Amino acid sequence: MPAGRGKRLAGADRREQVLKIAAEEFAAHGLHGVSAEVIARKAGITHAYVFRLFGTKKQLFLEVVRRAFATMADGLTTAAGSESGLDALAAMGLRYNDNLKDHTLLLLQRQAFAACGDDEVREAVRESFGEMWQTVSDATGLDPVQIKTFMAYGMLLNTNAALAAADIDADWARQATTRIHAGLFSHLTTETNR
Repeated sequence: MPAGRGKRLAGADRREQVLKIAAEEFAAHGLHGVSAEVIARKAGITHAYVFRLFGTKKQLFLEVVRRAFATMADGLTTAAGSESGLDALAAMGLRYNDNLKDHTLLLLQRQAFAACGDDEVREAVRESFGEMWQTVSDATGLDPVQIKTFMAYGMLLNTNAALAAADIDADWARQATTRIHAGLFSHLTTETNR
C-alpha cells in the first residue's frame, strides 16, 4: 500500500476517534462546558490538530450534532423497514426507546437544543431536527398531529436520558419511562384536534 494512502486512512481513523470523544464530552458538558484541549488530550493529540481537522470547536460541535441527529434518523428508518402508518411508528418508537441505552445520542440532542442561542447552532439544529421529522413523516405517512405527538414523546425520552430516569425508583420515573403503544396515536389527527 502506498505511504500516502496509509496516512489518509490513519487521519480518517483519528478524525473518527476525535468525533467519538467529542460526542461524549459535548453530550456531558455542552458546547461551552468542554474545551478543545480536553478533547485533544483524551484523543492523545494537540488541540492545534483538533482545529486543523475541524476549524473551530463550534464546527466540531456542529458536526457531532449533525451526526447524532442523522444517526437517530437512520435508526428510525431502519426500524420502520417496509412498514408504514402506525406499524412504522410503533417500530420507530421501540427504536427511539432503545436509544435510552445510548445516552450520548440523546444527550447530544438536548445539548444541541440548549446551544440554540447561537444563530449558527440554531440553524444547524433546525435543519437536523427538520430532517428527522421528515424521516418520520415519509416513513409513516401519518397525520402531522400524530407525528408531532410522536416527536414530543421523543423529547420526553431525551429528558428521561438526561435525568437517568430509568435508574430512579420512584412512581414518576416509572411512569415517564413506560413504553407507549402505537394505538395511542390512532385518534390523534388534525381533524380530531381542530
